[in-house]
Amino acid sequence: MTLDMPATTIAAMDQVEMVLDGFFETSCTRAASMGRQYGQLWETLRKNTHGGKRFRPRLVMTVFAGLDGANTYQAAHVAAGFEMLHTALIIHDDVIDHDTRRRGVPNLAGIYQHRASQSGLEPAEAAHRGTSAAIVAGDLALTSAFRLITEAQLPAEMQNQMLNLLDEAVFASAGGEILDVDFSTPSATPALSDVMDMCRLKTAVYSFEAPMQAGALLAGASQDTAGLVGTVGRLTGTAYQLIDDLLGTFGDEALTGKSTVSDLVEGKYTLLMSYASTTGSWTEIRQLLDRPVISGAQADAVRGLLKFCGARSYVKDQAGRCTRDALELLRTSNLPRGLTVELSSLLDHAVSRSC
Repeated sequence: MTLDMPATTIAAMDQVEMVLDGFFETSCTRAASMGRQYGQLWETLRKNTHGGKRFRPRLVMTVFAGLDGANTYQAAHVAAGFEMLHTALIIHDDVIDHDTRRRGVPNLAGIYQHRASQSGLEPAEAAHRGTSAAIVAGDLALTSAFRLITEAQLPAEMQNQMLNLLDEAVFASAGGEILDVDFSTPSATPALSDVMDMCRLKTAVYSFEAPMQAGALLAGASQDTAGLVGTVGRLTGTAYQLIDDLLGTFGDEALTGKSTVSDLVEGKYTLLMSYASTTGSWTEIRQLLDRPVISGAQADAVRGLLKFCGARSYVKDQAGRCTRDALELLRTSNLPRGLTVELSSLLDHAVSRSC
């Protein structure tokens, strides 16, 4: 996903990159002084943060600049903190999902698993080595998110607000993740509303709602304004997760870098499946998904049934509804015109991925 940025946003994001580069430079040097292997882990973590869209820090800086925020140094540190939070959560999410690739290339677990295999370890032990490294790296990225905010030189009250936002983002994401895990059990039959709640908690809060609120508060906006942009973020983030689930089944792997079979193999109970379970096609879908190995033909059959029973259309409609509600909130708000235009374009682009 690419989207042209205004010159002011480009300059702000350049400062975020400088913060991240300086942070990793210090951390890698610090780790190397404790041993080669530890330094190597930090270098691998650093490389794994490259190639992302920097969407969360961009939301922080866009709202901050759009509301005439002044201290870009402080905002860039908070924005970098949200990027590190994202890094931590996707590393741990990949561990939970047994994924060894991200963005079309080996993720941190995959890199360490490959190294272990090359050194002669058996496949199971190599996989364990990769998972272990990923858990440690995810923990480091998570604590680094908080550390970056404490290094922002914010006034005490503002620092507490930022740390509370970050804590809420972690807390909500963990709640959404455990629901995602529980909903993947064979006996789970969550209601449609429960699955929508999972989407909001797992993705919307940390990826959209909290970064946008952070940008507003850093700019000196009122709690009402921060609440407004947070609601816009929550709606859009929910739509984003719904689209992500669609891409996990119907997307083009060459474009998304994600498997379109892993969600089916793991029995993930996305909104697609929740809706399908209310239809007459569910028995046949369930029989296909209950097999130990799902072939390409069986996966295609599941996709066909999800289309036939209306599940795909339903999820697309729900994503569209959330997006329209978010854009309508922006349209009727008292936010500066330039900010509403940029956010409308940014948020609409985030959920218009092909699926």
